[in-house]
Amino acid sequence: MPAAPNYRSELVGVFGHPVAENPTIVMMEAAFKAAGLDYRYLTIEVLPKDLAAGIAGIRAMGFRGLNLTIPHKVEVMKHLDEISPNAELIGAVNTVYREGDRLIGENTDGKGFLGSLRSQGGLDPAGRSFVVLGAGGAARAVSVELALAGATRIVIVNRDEGRGRALAERVAGIARTALEFSPWKAGYRLPEGTDALVNATSVGLYPDPGRPDIDYGRIGPGMLVCDVIPNPPRSAFLREAEARGARTLDGLGMLVNQGAIGFALWTGHEAPAAAMREALAREFA
Repeated sequence: MPAAPNYRSELVGVFGHPVAENPTIVMMEAAFKAAGLDYRYLTIEVLPKDLAAGIAGIRAMGFRGLNLTIPHKVEVMKHLDEISPNAELIGAVNTVYREGDRLIGENTDGKGFLGSLRSQGGLDPAGRSFVVLGAGGAARAVSVELALAGATRIVIVNRDEGRGRALAERVAGIARTALEFSPWKAGYRLPEGTDALVNATSVGLYPDPGRPDIDYGRIGPGMLVCDVIPNPPRSAFLREAEARGARTLDGLGMLVNQGAIGFALWTGHEAPAAAMREALAREFA
């Protein structure tokens, strides 16, 4: 007897506000197609006041998982059954996956950056000195993962002193890493011995053509300069670093790597990362 037809797709998606310009659907739909999986990725606008109802909705509809973007990464933690240890340390969740009837929160941002740093950037953070620009969600995830991976020194540079010091103190309490805060003033000068510089701010994100206000004369050969911004992949920040002889790492790899982790959590399959990156590169072009 022939098998009965199945018209049901597994559902995943992203909650955010605003969320219309979030490109995650592009790489995730490409991944599902490449892997031959009947999954659908939904981009869903959810107001902050409706977040609890939204999470109840994905429970009721049997979603396999979810991404969270601004402004939900912290508030969502109240509505989940379990939070992974590293998401607890970071203090934010960007990925939710289902185990039975339970929803578990994870943070894949820092892991995505770490994977890109090692594979595309060719740098093992153990024993290295980093400067991280910013103290928001991306900076928090990147700094925590760098500390856990054995970085010997991390300097947090931020205009808001309270947020910057709070991040430095948070990361200092979880690993044997020398954590410093430095106020971000015009023409910030990188400290001697910096192995890698990370822009973890939104400066330069399309359509902003700008670049972080630092002393670019301190950048040169032997340094790795990283941007968490995926669009454009070759930001003005990275182009300036390249012109001064530094190696660079764009944010596209971080976005793909964190998406690949989510894909595996949702589907139980290894992600087709090459197809994901190709889809995003075409979109951003």
